[in-house]
Amino acid sequence: QVQVAESGGGLVQAGGELRLSCTASGRSFGDYAMGWFRQAPGKGREFVAAISWSGGRTYTADSVKGRFTISRDNAKNTVYLQMNSLKPEDTAVYYCAASSWRIVVVTISEYDAWGQGTQVTVSS
Repeated sequence: QVQVAESGGGLVQAGGELRLSCTASGRSFGDYAMGWFRQAPGKGREFVAAISWSGGRTYTADSVKGRFTISRDNAKNTVYLQMNSLKPEDTAVYYCAASSWRIVVVTISEYDAWGQGTQVTVSS
C-alpha cells in the first residue's frame, strides 16, 4: 500500500499562485494514478485534477481548467498541483490521493490512499 503526504498549502491573495506537492512512499509510485481533491467548509469533497501512472494523460475539473495544472515526477515519487490565478472560492483543504487503477480516475471511491490534506486560503 502506498502512503501519500501533501505540502505547499498556505495563505495567498486572489490572483496569486501556489504549488502543492504530494510525496508518496511504500509501494512503487509508478503503479498508481494520482489525483487532487478539495473540500471547502460545509461542502463535500470534490474532484480537482488527476493524472495517469505515466503522466501521459491528465484531466482537470471545469472549475479550475486553465488555472490549475497537475504533473508528476516518478523519479521523485511526487505529484504536483500548480495553481494560478487563485480565487477566494478555491479556498479549501486540498487532498492528494493514489489509485491503483493507473488510468485517470475522477471518482473518490476509486482511490485507495489519501493524505491528511493541506489548507489553501485565498483572500480577496
